[in-house]
Amino acid sequence: MAQVLVTGGTGFIACHCMLRLLADGHSVRTTVRSLARESDVRAMLKAGGAEPGDKLTFATADLMKDDGWAAAAAGCEYVLHVASPLPIGIPKDENDLIGPARAGTLRALKAARDAGAKRVVLTSSFAAIGYGHTPPGRPFTESDWTNPEAAGVSAYSKSKTLAEKAAWDFMAKEGGGLELAVVNPVVVLGPVLGPDYSTSIEMMKTLIRGAVPGCPRLWFGVVDVRDVADMHVRAMTHPAARGERFLCVAGDFLSVRDMALILKERLGEAARRVPTRVLPDWLVRVGSLINPKGRAYLPELGKRKNASAAKAQSLLGWQPRPIPETMASTYESLKRFGQI
Repeated sequence: MAQVLVTGGTGFIACHCMLRLLADGHSVRTTVRSLARESDVRAMLKAGGAEPGDKLTFATADLMKDDGWAAAAAGCEYVLHVASPLPIGIPKDENDLIGPARAGTLRALKAARDAGAKRVVLTSSFAAIGYGHTPPGRPFTESDWTNPEAAGVSAYSKSKTLAEKAAWDFMAKEGGGLELAVVNPVVVLGPVLGPDYSTSIEMMKTLIRGAVPGCPRLWFGVVDVRDVADMHVRAMTHPAARGERFLCVAGDFLSVRDMALILKERLGEAARRVPTRVLPDWLVRVGSLINPKGRAYLPELGKRKNASAAKAQSLLGWQPRPIPETMASTYESLKRFGQI
């Protein structure tokens, strides 16, 4: 069993990665910006069924500061670099996202290389694959890249694209003996472990609460956070993962209305407020003037997309759980923590 560094320990994906690593017998060190968050992380892991004791240690590190990264990576055979900023709305300055994402990735890679780690698994995103161009009429694959210069590409998509490209450039020029694998998830749902969870889950909460009058013409891929963690661990050790990126998606993309109908079917009375009528694009645009959180999605209205996880399934033996199961477990966990 190995010593593994997981960055961004308070995050939704990071906590599930730690749960999986601990269940597999690994020792885990995780980074937090303040050691005052240790109790929060341990509480989330306990909610997930783990009480790791001294199998889990903490290090202080910030994406925008050099301090602490060398100590965090020291003695670690593998690094899962999960930490990256993910906003709910549109930042006033896109560099508030792009800077930390790119700089933090390079700090993690340099620390891993200098510590003699074998491999880094970088959490990128479908945001680095499927934006800034017309949908190609086929599922997106790992050979596709987002065009960060295109009109309408969000600050988040730019940050994930530029951070991942910086990682591959670093590996080509300065990586030394270090190996890199990249995981590119779509919208991540699944069991929340406390009040810290992904922005993606806000979309599902919005539907369940009936906080929107209908369903915009948007399509998203969905994957369970437990399957995202599984892919990270597979990519960490599988020989075929070296130098590869892997789309992490469970099945075909769904429209927002598809998601609403799944909630209606799985949750019954609990989904009584979930809207199912499709909103015309013009109404969504008008609504974004009142609620600016939705502006980031406007360039994607009407763009039906899809993506394939065939590569991860064939090379890594990865198999995701069904999307309706994921959505139901998301709801159950939100209810458990009084978030809905």
